[in-house]
Amino acid sequence: MRMLAEAGQALSRIRPDDAERALTGVLALVPDSADANRLMGIACLMRADHQRAVDFLGRALAHCPDDAMIHMNLGSALYDLGATDDALSHLRRACALAPQIAAPWYNLGKALKLQVQTEEASRALKQALAMDPAHILARIALADAQTSMGDIPAAIAHYREILRRQPENPDAWHALANLKTERLSAEDAKRLRQAFRQPGASPDARISLGFALAKALEDQHDYPTAFEALREANALKRRQVNWDAAAEQARVDAIMQAFAGQAPEPVDATLGQEVILIVSLPRSGSTLTEQILASHPQVEGANEITDLPQVIDDESKRRGLPFPQWVNAATPEDWARLGRDYLARTARWRQQRPRFTDKNLVNWQLVGAALRMLPGARVVNSRRDALETCCACYRQLFSNSAHFSYDLDDMARHYQDYDRLSRYWQQQMPKQVLDHSYEALLADTEAQIRRLLDFCGLDFDPACLTPHQTSRTVLSTASAAQVRQPLRAETSYSARYAEKLDPLRARLQGMGLR
Repeated sequence: MRMLAEAGQALSRIRPDDAERALTGVLALVPDSADANRLMGIACLMRADHQRAVDFLGRALAHCPDDAMIHMNLGSALYDLGATDDALSHLRRACALAPQIAAPWYNLGKALKLQVQTEEASRALKQALAMDPAHILARIALADAQTSMGDIPAAIAHYREILRRQPENPDAWHALANLKTERLSAEDAKRLRQAFRQPGASPDARISLGFALAKALEDQHDYPTAFEALREANALKRRQVNWDAAAEQARVDAIMQAFAGQAPEPVDATLGQEVILIVSLPRSGSTLTEQILASHPQVEGANEITDLPQVIDDESKRRGLPFPQWVNAATPEDWARLGRDYLARTARWRQQRPRFTDKNLVNWQLVGAALRMLPGARVVNSRRDALETCCACYRQLFSNSAHFSYDLDDMARHYQDYDRLSRYWQQQMPKQVLDHSYEALLADTEAQIRRLLDFCGLDFDPACLTPHQTSRTVLSTASAAQVRQPLRAETSYSARYAEKLDPLRARLQGMGLR
C-alpha cells in the first residue's frame, strides 16, 4: 500500500509526524493491519510517546507473535515506560527469534547495562558485535560496561578500534579520555585538535572533543593550552544548559529553614539502620568512599541510585507541594511511611549483604529528610578541598545534571551552598553525620578508614585498606578506572594550572572557603 511505503520512508528520514499522518489514514481503513500498527508504534517511539507505542506494537504482535523486530521495539517501549521485567522478556525473545541480527542483542545489552546487570549486558553486546563488527554504538556500550567492571584494557581496545574505524568519533574520544588513567599521546592531541577545529562539527561533538583535547594536552604537560581548551568546551556546554545560582541558593535557604526546628520523635529509631548514605559534590572522593565501604563483607555498593529523590518527589506530588514546603506538615508516621517505601524500593541491594551504600549526588540536599525517614541510617559526607573540587568539576564533562560545573563562578557559588548546608547538617545531627575528608583519607589512610568503619558500626576488615582489589561494578565512568588503582597521596590538579585559577582562588577566599 502506497501510504505504508510513505510512512516507512518518513521513518527512515526520522520524520515521525509525517509517518503518523500517513498511518492514521491506513489504520482508519484497516485497523488490524500488523504493518501499520508496527510502524505507528515505531513513530510513537521516536516521539517518546511510550504508552501509545506499547499499545500499537502490542496490536501488531497479536497478529505476528514471532516477529523479532516487533518484540524488540515493544521491549524498548516498555523499558522506557518503566516496565523493566516485561521489557527484558520481549528483548530476550527478540534475540531468540533472530540470533543472527545485531539490533536485538544491542537493545538487550543496553537495557541490561542500565539495570546494572553488567555481565549479562556484556555478553549480549559481544553477540551484537559478532553479528556486526561495525556496530559502533554496541562497541561503545560494551567498552563502557567493561570499564564499570574494571576490565580497563579491554575497554581501551574497543575505544581505539572505534577510532580506527571513525577517527573523529567524539563519543569514543571522550570515553577514552574519561578513563583518566589512560595517557593520551602527542599524536592523539594532534588528531583531537584537528577534530575540535573541524568546520561543520556540531556543538555536542566539539564539547566532547574539547574535553578530550584538554586531557591529551594535560598528558603532554601543556597546561596553559589545556585550560584554553577547557574554557572553550565549558563555554559551549554552558550555553546548552540552564542553571540559576540564585534559585539554588534560595532552595538551600528553604531546606535549612524547613529543618530548623526540633525533629519529631521517630516511630522507630532503628528504621534504616541498613543504609549508609554518601553525600558529596561530584569529583570529591565519593566513589572511593563507596569502594572502601563496599570492600567490607557486610556492605553492598549500590552506586548512584535514584530511590531517595524519587520517594521525595512522589510525596511532593501526592501533597501538591514542592519539597521542602511540606516538611513541617509531615508527621512521624508520614516519615516512617516514606522510610519503609525507600527500604522496599532498595531491597535488591540487601539480597547478598545486610547493608548498602547510596551515593546519589543530590543526597546532600536531602539529609534532613533522609534521617527523618530513616533515623537508623548513617550519613558520610565525602568532602574535598574547595579549589580542587571546583577544578576537577570544570575538567569533567558530565553525562547529566551538574549544570553548575561549566562556569567557575557558578561552581564556586554551588560549592558555597553545599558547604553551608553540610555544616548545618553536621551541627544539627552530629551523631548521624560524619565529615569525611578526602585529603585526610589520602594522608592517613588506615586511621581514616578505621574511623569511617567505626562510625558506620562496622568491624574493621583489612580488605577495606585495599579497595582497588575489590571486584564490583562501578557505574561512575569518571572514577571507574581510578578506583581500581592503589591510593596515592598526590591527586591535585589546581597547582598545575597556576595563575589560570587565580580568579577562582580569590572568589573562594572571599567566600571563606580557602
